[in-house]
This record gives sequence, structure tokens and C-alpha cells, in this order.
Amino acid sequence: MAKYIILDTETTGTADNDRVIQLGYIVLGVNPIEIHNEFNSTDIPISFGAMEVHGITPELLEGKPACTETAAYKRLLELNTNENYLIIHNAPFDIKMLEKEGFQTQMKVIDTLRVAKHILPDEEAHRLQYFRYKMELYKEEEKEAAALGIVVKAHDAIGDVLILKLLLSKLRIAVQEAYPKENPVEKMVDLTNTPILVKSFRFGKHKGKELAEVAREDAGYLRWMLSSMENLDDDMRYSINHYLA
Repeated sequence: MAKYIILDTETTGTADNDRVIQLGYIVLGVNPIEIHNEFNSTDIPISFGAMEVHGITPELLEGKPACTETAAYKRLLELNTNENYLIIHNAPFDIKMLEKEGFQTQMKVIDTLRVAKHILPDEEAHRLQYFRYKMELYKEEEKEAAALGIVVKAHDAIGDVLILKLLLSKLRIAVQEAYPKENPVEKMVDLTNTPILVKSFRFGKHKGKELAEVAREDAGYLRWMLSSMENLDDDMRYSINHYLA
């Protein structure tokens, strides 16, 4: 039977050399629901910017094992099969961090950030904490937390996992309404791997303009972006090609 692993990490920072310092996840599809939440040590110092976000200080990691030695990591390895689902908000970041610890996911991935961008394209933001308030998830979280024995804290790995569990339920309903003839879970996997059609510029000289408008009025600029901007993300590249066509 498939299991659903809703996961979040906290890290020393966001640079290439940064590492995981907290691994939190819950496992659905088992009875009782599994809850894993562990701090771990690392040789990489925690940046002050990261501390500002998650509040994890070096003192909290003293005496903790390395990530790969935690029970949470070892159980994640056991769950890492292609029949299971790994559910993360902004999955590429956490997966990249886990890869630094030697974890290569075999699970089907649902990135709720990408799903939300597909299903709710007109939202002003797609951050987890934005949806916490926009969808009034905060009104449900205390009851859910008490049932699971979880303390809710913004930007804490297991606290964010709880919010993500509530968001997932909302997104599943929205996906089912948008694609009534498809399995909503499998559709979320599909949407995770489907390019997002970006409608407007959020940067540069055309900030605020629709891409369709720029394609009509300044197609040369879009072609220049494709040929010259090496860091252009896949969604923007896909969208530019779409509107140019």
C-alpha cells in the first residue's frame, strides 16, 4: 500500500555548501501516522540569516548525530521506494539538500508549490505561510497539531509539515475540481513535472507587463533572453517559447 511522506527540512543556509540540520516529516498511509522530527549536527556553521528564519542555534545541535545517523533519515531510506509519494513545498530545494546527505529519491514527488502555481495562478504569492493565512489553515492547525502531538512554529520543519498537510488537502480538492476525470494524487505528480506558463514579468524592464504583450511588441527582447540569460529558469524559458510561437 502506498505511503505519503510529507516532509520539510531546515538548513544552515541556502548556499551550495549548506547542509540539513533538521529533518521533519509525517507518514500517511500507516496506522498510526508516523511522526519524525530530529535535529542533527554538521560541520557547516549556521548562517545568521538562516537563524533569523528558523531560530535554530548552534547550541541546539550540540551532541546531536549527523543527519545520516538519525532515526528519521534511516526510516526515510526504508520508505524510499517508487510506490510511495514524497510531498514537499518547493521540492527541489529540500531534495537537493537531502542529496548532499546521500539520499536519492525513488519516490514519486509532489511539489505543492508547483501544483499551487498551476491551480491557483492568480494568487499574489504561493509561499506556504501565505496559504496558511489566505486559506485560513491556522484555524484548523491547533486541532490537527493536538491530534498528532505536534507543536506549530513558523519555519520549523515539523510545524511546516503540519501546515503542508492541511494545504495538501485543499489542493487535492482544487485539483479534483479542475480535473474531475483524473486521479487527483497522480495529477499532482503530473503537474509537478509540467512546465508552468508564466503570464507576466516580475523583473526587468518589462516588469508588470504580460508576456503575450511583450511577445507582440518586443519579441527581440524575448529572443535575447533565451539566447543570453543562462540562469533563465525552465518555466520562463517554456513560457517565452510559448508566446513567441
